[in-house]
Parts: sequence; C-alpha cells; structure tokens
Amino acid sequence: MAATGNEEFDVIVVGGGPSGSTLASLVAMQGHRVLLLEKEKFPRYQIGESLLPATIHGVCRLIGVTDELEKAGFPRKSGGTFRWGANPEPWTFSFSVSPRMSGPTSHAYQVERSKFDQILLNNSRRLGADVREGCAVTEVIADDERVRGVRYTDADGNKREARAAFTVDASGNKSRLFHSVGGTRKYSEFFRSLALFGYFEGGKRLPEPTRNNILCVAFESGWFWYIPLSDTLTSVGAVVRREMASKVQGDPEKALFALIDECPMISDFLSGATRVTEGQYGQLRVRKDYSYHNTAYWRPGMLLVGDAACFVDPVFSSGVHLATYSALLAARSINSILGGLVEEEAALKEFEARYRREYSVFYEFLVSFYQMHEDENSYFWKAKKVTNRNAPEMEAFVELVGGVSSGESALTEASALAERFQHRTTEFAEAVDKLAASETGSMVPLYKSSVVRNVMQEGSQVQMRALLGDDAEPEAPLFPGGLVPSPDGLFWLRPSAD
Repeated sequence: MAATGNEEFDVIVVGGGPSGSTLASLVAMQGHRVLLLEKEKFPRYQIGESLLPATIHGVCRLIGVTDELEKAGFPRKSGGTFRWGANPEPWTFSFSVSPRMSGPTSHAYQVERSKFDQILLNNSRRLGADVREGCAVTEVIADDERVRGVRYTDADGNKREARAAFTVDASGNKSRLFHSVGGTRKYSEFFRSLALFGYFEGGKRLPEPTRNNILCVAFESGWFWYIPLSDTLTSVGAVVRREMASKVQGDPEKALFALIDECPMISDFLSGATRVTEGQYGQLRVRKDYSYHNTAYWRPGMLLVGDAACFVDPVFSSGVHLATYSALLAARSINSILGGLVEEEAALKEFEARYRREYSVFYEFLVSFYQMHEDENSYFWKAKKVTNRNAPEMEAFVELVGGVSSGESALTEASALAERFQHRTTEFAEAVDKLAASETGSMVPLYKSSVVRNVMQEGSQVQMRALLGDDAEPEAPLFPGGLVPSPDGLFWLRPSAD
C-alpha cells in the first residue's frame, strides 16, 4: 500500500516519553509546527521512577508542569540513602547540601511513570504539538544530504509519510531508528549487568525525614533499589553483575526472592510485604545490557535524545535526567537553527558535546562508585574530581547526583527565567491587542513593547534576550569556541566578544 498524507512540519518527534514530550513542548512553545508520533497508547508502564531536582525544578519548570507535578501527590524525595561501600551502616545525602538546590528546590519526586509521562505528553498537546498515539514509525526518509522525515503506520493501520526540517528519535532503548544517524551503539564492558524487578505492597519505610528517599543496598551479587511510590507501593529491583546472570534465569519469582534473601536489609524491609501480581505492576521484568552510548548523536536533519542515544547504570537515577536534559539541549539547537540564530553544524555540535559531557560525568563517577572497598568520603572526593568543581567534596557529590553539575542556569534558575518569559510575552500580547483595537491601526503600541524595540535595536541574536530581559548574567561557553544558552534557556547564542 502506498503511503498517504504527505504532511509538512518543522519538527517530527518519534516517541512520547519524557525526552520526546519535553522536546516537543520546548519547540512548540516557539510556534513551530511539531508532530509527535507515539506507538503506544498512554498511560503505559515504564521503569525509571526516581527523579532528580534538575528535572523537576529546571526542565519541568521551563515547560510549565512543575505546579501540576506538585499537585499530583508524588512522594517527595529529599535525597538518597545507601548501604554501600566499606561502611557497614547506611549513609544518607540530602540535595539541600548544595546551594544550587537549597530551599524550595531541594527535592525531587518518586513517580509512577505512567502518571508522570501522561502529564508531560498532555502538556505537549496544550502547547500546540500535534500528538498522535498508536502511530509506529517504520523508517526515516533521507537522501545523501539529510534526513527529510519519516514513514509510519497510523492508529488505523494506514501507511503515511510526514516530512520536516528535523526528525528527533526519542523512542527509547529499543529504538530501531538510531542507526539512521550513522555510527554504532557501544555497550559498556564495565556495566553489562542485568536487572530483575517488580512491585510490592506493604513494605517498610525509612524513618523520617528520609522516608521517601531512594534506598540503594549493595550485596554480594550486586545491588537493590527500593523506591517508595506511595505510602504502600514500592518498586524493588535487583541489579546483578554479568557473571551472576544465572541467578536471574529460570523462574523469575524464585530468582527475585532468592536475591532478596541474599540481602538482609531488603529482606527485612519486605518481611511484611506482598508482591503485586495484577495490573501494570503485576509482571516481573528483566532488562539487560542497559549501559551504552552511540558513537553519533546527530546527522543533518536528525538527532537522538534520551535512551535512543545513551543510558548508564541507574544507581543515581540519571535516566530521566539525561532524557529531559538532552531534550532541552536538542530543543535549543532546533529553535536556534529554525530561528536563524546559529548555523546547523555549530548548534548540533554544541548539543552533542554537552550531552556527552553529562553522560560521561555520570559514567566516570559510577565506575569509581562500584569500588566497594572504599567509604563514602572517597566517593565524595571522586565526585569533586570528575565534575571539576571548586566546592567541598560533599557538595560536589550532591550536585552530580542531583543533575546540576553542568552549571546550567536553566536547571537551577528556571523559575526566574519562566517568570521573565511570562512577563515579556504578556507585554507583547497586550501591545498586539492594543494595535488590533486601534481605529487608526497605529503601530505605536507595538513599537513601545520592549520586545520589538530591542529586536529593532540589536538584531536577531539579541531578540531572544529581549524576550527575557538582559538582567541575567551571561554564561560562559562550556567548551572553547562553543555556544552559550540564551537568558531564557531555549536557544543557543554566540558568546559576546567581551
């Protein structure tokens, strides 16, 4: 059957998880035509339930869902608790240790991903993205110069085509499209582990104020995560080393309970609990070889974000952070290119360099974190080294595991940025309304708008600063000769000469 409905968009996003919905929202906010294709029907199950402050108070603030997340009733996570390394007693860290996350931004959430992802996808719709569920992308449309769009099967089984200036693969670790950017997927030899996980009702909780912390417990065969998703529901998973793979083979029920018996602390926490056996949480699941990265993250007309590009061992809950942060970086690049601010190659090189930097910081630190003979102070020192932070060791550690070690103001100051954006956008809209109501059609109200005035005075690059105001401190390039974020965090700019 020939493909039909050759539609035109500015951006096509494949996948409606956190990376895809975040990117669609950030691009649609600029008025670009965005098509998001999701093969499943939401809500749907997904793992990756422990979030970081950088996602909640940074990216989610930029796309406008922070208040909705707060009202959703997700357990507030103030840090993490570990029974790990040479110290036989559990030790705890708090996000509030870092000045970048202190005060009202010193927490994240433990979330049921079916609910969290639904909130983000609905938000993309509200912001103007054309979201189509039940649509499976089969291949990209490309020529020697660039990717031009995708072919997909819609919810009614019709074969269709859509074309766009940019196609973004946000379809997760099972992506079949990532090959289209070139390169290969490299699996970590160090982290080739397996995870066996399920859900329990009635498990114990840590004492206040750490009740809702993620609990990570090392044992002889690997480590456990223990994530409170409500007052009674807990996500429990065992991550075992590759040489212990035989322990997760055969009957998954027997395998999981045998691993629980190996770990006294988890066994105690689950002593009065029952495993969930129905609904979305009733299945025991296995995931393997989940630490990897692709050797290429983009080609002209196409980018990889989230798990389609890379993933690393989840002990510090970096999955959704890397997904949403990469979406922010990609959206900046696309917004800048479509807006004529930065050429495509420079924008996409900046996207890839920053994305790889964030992945490598987590990866390098995790390698050292698996040295079980050391105590927590050694881990804090290593975090200071890999992040190159001139800060106390504990602070550097918390900033790394909180997702803010990059120094991105958009991840720590998004509330102020969003308020400035709202103020300037309202001002511009009011000026347009006055013009429309004017009998003479006078342009004076529009010219008095600081948005238009600054555009006229300073040119296209400074247009983005006009939207948010010039009171924000300019950021320095992260890499020599690189780009810097605009004050609103949504574009790339050339750094000023001075």
